[in-house]
Amino acid sequence: MPDLPVIYVLNGPNLNLLGEREPHIYGRETLSDIEARCVGAAGGEANIVFRQTNHEGVLVDWIQEARTQAQALLINPAAYGHTSVALHDALKALSIPVIELHLSNPATREAFRHRSFVSSAATGVIAGLGARGYALAIQAALDIIRERA
Repeated sequence: MPDLPVIYVLNGPNLNLLGEREPHIYGRETLSDIEARCVGAAGGEANIVFRQTNHEGVLVDWIQEARTQAQALLINPAAYGHTSVALHDALKALSIPVIELHLSNPATREAFRHRSFVSSAATGVIAGLGARGYALAIQAALDIIRERA
């Protein structure tokens, strides 16, 4: 039996507060609930590496790690998506599919959220669908992995 593909799911700052912080924007599900959604969406077809940090450099380290350890990367950069050239540059070094995620739709929010440094380095973007966007991203990543095999 071949090894299962590995999908990294990386989460940026303040997402550890999901379920508590502005639930009218981000929903009531916790990050643990979302991790369970991701594992369920993978349906045993992939190993999910699910992580969260409030530190930009840690995200960069994990993105670089994914270069050799993962077959796809999903990232909810949170606020760093709007500010981090470092994330953009790290993502550009990947040859695996990258899906950017946002629980809310940044285009409908404050003007400073309308630009993402991550989007131009991503294969695709899912935004505004709440926690269900993670499950959709897992399925999309699995489809892309299969297409590339």
